[in-house]
Amino acid sequence: MRWVSLALNPTYKEMAKVLAGESRFLRCIQLKTAIISWFEINMGTNSPCFKEYWETKSRISVMEKFGNANVYANNAKSILNKATGFIDYYDFTLNPYRGCQYGCSYCYAAAFSPNREMRKDWGNWVIIKQNAVEILEKELQKWHKKNPDKSPSIYMSSVTDPYQPIESKEKLTRRLLEVMVKYQPTLVIQTRSPMITRDIDILNQFQRLRINMSIPTGSESVRKDFEPRSPSIPARLNAIGKLVHNIPCDRNHDVRFSVTVTPLLPILPDEERAFIRKLEIVDRVVIQEFHASQNRSLVAGTREEAQTIKQKYAWWYDREQVNYLQFKQKLENLLPYVEIKEGKEGFGYE
Repeated sequence: MRWVSLALNPTYKEMAKVLAGESRFLRCIQLKTAIISWFEINMGTNSPCFKEYWETKSRISVMEKFGNANVYANNAKSILNKATGFIDYYDFTLNPYRGCQYGCSYCYAAAFSPNREMRKDWGNWVIIKQNAVEILEKELQKWHKKNPDKSPSIYMSSVTDPYQPIESKEKLTRRLLEVMVKYQPTLVIQTRSPMITRDIDILNQFQRLRINMSIPTGSESVRKDFEPRSPSIPARLNAIGKLVHNIPCDRNHDVRFSVTVTPLLPILPDEERAFIRKLEIVDRVVIQEFHASQNRSLVAGTREEAQTIKQKYAWWYDREQVNYLQFKQKLENLLPYVEIKEGKEGFGYE
């Protein structure tokens, strides 16, 4: 009898005991119905209780629900990974989390999901690297022993946002900063979250630091289409302003700030000039065209969702190259004292 096996499965054993204890005279059919009903309710699409994924032959179950996201916890084998490709200027990349709750429609990082189903569900799950602090300490100690006169360069983060919503609870990125500041690496932080201002007290202790705030468009209506879960544009601009005014830049602190307009999304014509003017607070603006338009190697990382949204903005994308070049020219004209860089070149520290 299949339902008996279900009841005796360790996952449901305790529930079966409770049901049996409540009434010794429950008929078999009643017990069967109760168990199956409970099973269907808790395995429904709206409940994360038993959603799971497999990682190197280990089954990882949902730890909790945070907002709309299923939260998992897993141990990382390493936290400092060799930087390659677009950010090979650095020694390492550091990603405190896997997955990103912002779930931006165009994000290439979705391609690095554990499986196809989770890639389709990008933005609705996040994996906490629960041993990240301990691993980072060991790896930085190892580096220091081999390179006593050289600090590593670290890019945080390449395939997640270190300040996504779960960070407000876990404070994992903050704890990693507390480890790193002892070793004084050259550190670049890439985020779209104003939450980074929470850590000003630690950030102002770094001697070589660049903070990149991602703001792909100057139009809120466009942001809401392409990245509806991300912080508003005014919130990001206010955050980068707060960072600039509260983190020292002097002979002992080489601190720099960028706004990365990557990929460049449409900007409504009547909002473009005002947006550009607000970027004069940073020392660098980085621009890059939409992934699938320029680099075939990134097409796989740009989800169909973004391609569909692009159709709404045909007025921009039908002349994408022209609009891109015109925007670049306006940046150069309106921001004469700000460094304007494109693509890979803009993501280096220097």
